[in-house]
This record gives sequence, C-alpha cells and structure tokens, in this order.
Amino acid sequence: MATACEAPQISDVTLPGSTTAVVRSEPTRKLMAMVRRVAPSPAAVLIEGETGSGKELIARSLHYFSSRSHKPWIDVNCGALPEHLLESELFGYEKGAFSGAESSKPGMFELANGGTLFLDEIGELDPKIQAKLLRVLDGAAYYRLGGTRKISTDVRIVAATNRDLEAAVRQGTFRKDLYYRLGQIQLRVPPLRERPEDVAGIAQKALNEYRPGAHFTEEALEALCAYSWPGNVRELKNTVMTVATLGDFGEEIDVTDLPAFIAGAAPARPHHAPEPGLQTMDVPIGDLDSMERVMIERAMQASGGDQGHAAEHLGISRRTLSRKLKLYRLEEIHQASVGALGAHQHRYFRATLEGGVTLRAANGHELQARGVNVSISGLGVREVTEPLRFTGIIDLTFSLQAESPAIQAKGKITWADAQGHAGIRFVSMPSEAERRLHHWLEERRQEEGWARLD
Repeated sequence: MATACEAPQISDVTLPGSTTAVVRSEPTRKLMAMVRRVAPSPAAVLIEGETGSGKELIARSLHYFSSRSHKPWIDVNCGALPEHLLESELFGYEKGAFSGAESSKPGMFELANGGTLFLDEIGELDPKIQAKLLRVLDGAAYYRLGGTRKISTDVRIVAATNRDLEAAVRQGTFRKDLYYRLGQIQLRVPPLRERPEDVAGIAQKALNEYRPGAHFTEEALEALCAYSWPGNVRELKNTVMTVATLGDFGEEIDVTDLPAFIAGAAPARPHHAPEPGLQTMDVPIGDLDSMERVMIERAMQASGGDQGHAAEHLGISRRTLSRKLKLYRLEEIHQASVGALGAHQHRYFRATLEGGVTLRAANGHELQARGVNVSISGLGVREVTEPLRFTGIIDLTFSLQAESPAIQAKGKITWADAQGHAGIRFVSMPSEAERRLHHWLEERRQEEGWARLD
C-alpha cells in the first residue's frame, strides 16, 4: 500500500548556491513545470502562498530558468522596512537627500538592472510607494531621492505575498491597477499539507545539514508526513534542526525521537479520501488561524466538497463556512489551480504539438514540417528547409493529436532561422476548427493547472 511519503519519481532541482527544490508531489511537479514555462517571459509574476511555504524558492527558480540568470538577483522584504527607508532602498538617493545621506546610493532597481528584482511581502507596501512603483513598472523613468537625473532600468519583477491581495483591493488598501500589473502571471505555492510526498525529502535534506550521516526510520517519516505542518516548510526545517541538535540518538531517528504532537499525528493526506462515516479529525497544532484553516479544509475534503455537509460537521452555518472559505481562499484550493494567467498571457498560451504540419504555398510548393507548439494565434514548426518558397499567405493542415480530424487554416510565416525553425501566424481558420482549437488548448491549460484571471 502506498504511503504519503512515497513518490513515483524524484526530480529535485538544484539551484545556484547549493539550494535544492524538493519536487516529489504532483502539485509541486505542476508548479515547477509552470516555473519553467513562464521563466523566459519578461512578464511580472505574483507568487501567493502561506508563510513558510517556499515562495522565495519559487522566485529564485524563476530567475534561474530565465535568460536573466547570469544577471543580478536582488531581493527586498517590503514588510521589514518603514516607508521612508523602503523608498530609498528601492529607488536610491543622492548625497544630502536627507539627514545621514553622506553619499549617493543606487537603489534596488538600479542594482537589479538586466536581472530580477524580488519584492517579498508586497502586500505590506505603503500606498505612496505603491503609486511610484506602478509608474516604474509601466516603464517610466524615475528620480533617486533628492536627484535631478532620470533613471531607467530593465528589470523583471517577481513579487510574493501571504496576504489575500484581492481582498486588500476590495478594502482599498492595495491599488487595483498595481495588483493587475504585478499579477500578469500568478503562481500559488501549495501549503505543505497538500504535498506530503515532499515532506520526506525536505526533512532528510535538513537532517543532512544539521546531523550528517543520520537518517529517519520509515515510521518517523510516516509521522512527519502525517502531520499538517501549519508553519509549512519553515516549521518542518526548524523541527528537524531542533531534533538533530538536541536529540539523544545515534544515526537513526525513530518516531519516539520526534516531538509528541508529531509522533502521535494521524494521517492527514489531502489526496486520499477519508474513511466513510468519519466523525472525528485530529486537531492541528499551530496558531488559531492556521488551525481553523486546516480544520475547514479537512472538513471540505471529508465531505467531498459538499459545503452543507462540511458546515454540519464543523457545527457552523453554511453561510459562515462560505465566508471562511473566501477568507482563507480555500475555494481556489479546491479548484486545484496552482497558477493563473492574465488575459494577454492566456491568449498566447502555447501547448506542445506533435505530428506533421503540411505547408502549401500559392506557387505550388508543398512541405511536410514537424509541429513544435500551437496557440490560438499560430504555430511553431521545424524542418522548414526553404522558407523563402513559402512567402505570402499559405495553406496549413495539421492535427492536434493522433487520429483527430485535421485542421485546415491559412497562415503566414513571420520568422525563420537557419536551423529550420519557423513561426507561423494564423490568418484565417473555419469557425468549427477554431472552436476545436480553443477547446483543446483549454484542456491543456487545465491539465497544467492554470486558471484564468478575468
């Protein structure tokens, strides 16, 4: 019988600085696949997730897999600095701009020029800084504090928050235009309780750091994977550090060496359905908000998503449960989306296309190319040996998958390289074929875990 700690495949990712992203659960695999897909894009990315879930690791992965990886990585915690210091840190200042400014200093935007600027805890930004940040993100040049020379930079912005920014927008504490500008692409880092297969890898990696050569027994790993970890990865690493530093054991850590609240944890595996007739649930350990969130999520899982049954089990009204689901954003969680695309990115989403693509030119030339990818706007193909024979409007024939009806369209080659790769823009397509293409792309988006930002 499979356990929560078992994973069919290990595909951990090693980043610069000996940082390792443990990728063993299905939600994390989907998330890392999204990271690889969006990393080459210059679009701003907003990373959402609970405290300690690993948002900075995802941000670093975006930088590592991008074309800017050889350029600077600069990070700043927006919640750790007061307003006047944050503005000077972001945009820099000139000598004499304020008391104590004894020399000029470049800001984070200048230091990150050509690379990536990571804005952690973006939800804590003061409204005044929000307005200036929006102008810079829209490409406007800016002044250092006390400066007279305009500064322009080329920076890819990645932001992260553990707050519900949509709620902050509704409450008027966060600018709506800045929210949409930052969230052109959104990624959600699942909490550790939604990816128990990652627990064993993270725990063993932390143990190797604090007690090289030691290992957990199978029973200890089962207990670690069964615990809900309201503090997420940070709590797990701190627990392992404490056990490794203060524990009295040899090279093997057994379940009895773990803290009592973990050793006695019952399985809490979000991807497994509970036993029929389940009437009780283990109470998670943590702060009150985390405990309430976990209990509500478990009730939703136990009821198969039925809010009425979940509310009855929790002893609250359905209206209260609905409000709590919105508060903790659990409605999104049960849609199983770990990423979201803005309207522009949604339109240009590309899915892998396998199989042949027939090109027919008006001059009679015909070529059988190979598909690379397809979007609602066009095709990527290879093995186009003589692109100059296919100028102007050409006829296209291709299939979305094996044994599916062929799609007929007209297009135009917009670029080609010496290696035989080419990009083709659709000019026209029958409405029925366009509907099929839309539907197929929507299925591919959902398979990858992308939601749509309206």
